[in-house]
Amino acid sequence: MAKIKSKTNGTKKEVIVDAATRLFREKGFKAASMRDLAEAVGVEAASLYNHIQSKEELLQEICFKVANAFNQKCDEIEASGLANIRKVEAILRFHIQQMFNHYEMVIVADREWRHLSDPYLSNYHNQRRAYRKRIAGIIEEGISNKEIKDVDAPTVVLIMLHAVNGIESWHRSKEKISPKQLEENMVLIMIEGLKA
Repeated sequence: MAKIKSKTNGTKKEVIVDAATRLFREKGFKAASMRDLAEAVGVEAASLYNHIQSKEELLQEICFKVANAFNQKCDEIEASGLANIRKVEAILRFHIQQMFNHYEMVIVADREWRHLSDPYLSNYHNQRRAYRKRIAGIIEEGISNKEIKDVDAPTVVLIMLHAVNGIESWHRSKEKISPKQLEENMVLIMIEGLKA
């Protein structure tokens, strides 16, 4: 029987999570089976259970890893002392970079989180809502400081996050500009458009 080959300085579980991430992005959480996952890591399906309890455990791991990364970065940015417009820019840049550097994981967390079961589903949903409110709060503070145009902050957050999700099209595109060019174009359009 084959063994799961762990990455350098990584665990077998990390190999399984990486394979699950690719699989969930390609097939969707519901359609991906433990047999598919076992095939992707080169083992029998039964031996996966030596490392994980369930397919949902993998989805939890992916979703909360992404949520924790975004919340941790938001904590840093909020504490940075930057002007509010620069905080919004820093958050936007972080989101864009995550879509380049951790594309599959971010897409899976964004698309498949609804398949979590409680208490994880409620927890994740509440974290998403709270995160959007945090960004809206930064924008609202920027509006009151006259750094940012008088706009509806929740709408700005919605537009910003949907624009970042649109980077998925860039990944599929045959002719594309560089990640840096795309980042600078998005920042120019969105941040300059918000400046008071």
